[in-house]
Amino acid sequence: MSDEPAPGRVRVRLDLSYDGAEFSGWARQTSRRTVQGELESAIRTVLRLPEPVELTVAGRTDAGVHARGQVAHVDLPAEAWAAEGTRLRRRLAGRLPWDVRVWQVAEAPAGFNARFSAIWRRYAYRVGDHPGGVDPLLRGHVLWHDRPVDVDLMNTAAALMLGEHDFAAYCKKREGATTIRTLLDLRWERTPDGLAVATVRADAFCHNMVRALVGAMLLVGDGHRAVGFPAEVLAGRVRHSAVNVVRPHGLTLEEVGYPADDLLAARNREARNLRTLCR
Repeated sequence: MSDEPAPGRVRVRLDLSYDGAEFSGWARQTSRRTVQGELESAIRTVLRLPEPVELTVAGRTDAGVHARGQVAHVDLPAEAWAAEGTRLRRRLAGRLPWDVRVWQVAEAPAGFNARFSAIWRRYAYRVGDHPGGVDPLLRGHVLWHDRPVDVDLMNTAAALMLGEHDFAAYCKKREGATTIRTLLDLRWERTPDGLAVATVRADAFCHNMVRALVGAMLLVGDGHRAVGFPAEVLAGRVRHSAVNVVRPHGLTLEEVGYPADDLLAARNREARNLRTLCR
C-alpha cells in the first residue's frame, strides 16, 4: 500500500506540544474546541489556503490529556510549502493559542506517516500522594491520590504485564479495532519532589489503556489489592469493576519513536495489519 502525498503536494512533519485542559481531545469536532481543529485552522490561515487541510497524528489523545512530544503530518500544496515553509513555524507561533505550540516543521522523509510509521509511544502519568494534596502550580498535571502508594509494589505488579497481550480488560472497545498491544516499558519512580511517576511505553495504545493500567496499579500501591491483581485482570480480558480509569489530567504523551528513514515505509505497511496473538 502506497502512502505518498498526492502529486503537487509535500508531506510535512510537525513536532508539537499542548496543555489538554481546555481541549475536548485531539480529534476535530464541529462544536467543541480540539487540538486538531486549532492547528488545521491556523495552518490554513497563515498559508492562505483555499481548501481545508487535514492532520494525521501519532496518538489521538483524549479530552484533558496533555502532550509534550506529539507528532503529526500534513500534506501541503508544494507551492505553498516552497513559498512559506521556512517561515511556517514562526507564523504558527503568532497565530496559535497559548496552549498549543509547534516546535519543529520539516519536510518528512519518504514513507513517513505520523501514525503508522511510529514504533512506540511513551506516556508519563504523574501522581501526588502527599496528605496535604498537590502543589497548586502542578495541579493541572498531577493526580492527587489520598493514600500513600508504595512504588516498589507497583513496579512488581507492572513487571508482570510486560510483553504482547490482549489488553481488552484495560481498553474501551472500539468496533473493528484490536486490543492486542506490546507493552515495552511500565515502571514507577519517586521523583525528588515526591511525585510517583509512571512511565508507560508500548507499540500502540488503545482507548483508556494507560489510565486504566494506572488505576489498577494504584490499588496495589495503596494496599487495596495484591501485586498479582493487575496481571489477573489482564488475563481475564474483561473490564473489572474495581479498576477505575483515572482522571486524564495526570497523563502526558512524552515522546513518539520512529525507525530509521529507510524503514519508515515498511513500518507504515506493517502497522496497518490487524494483529492477532501468536499463541
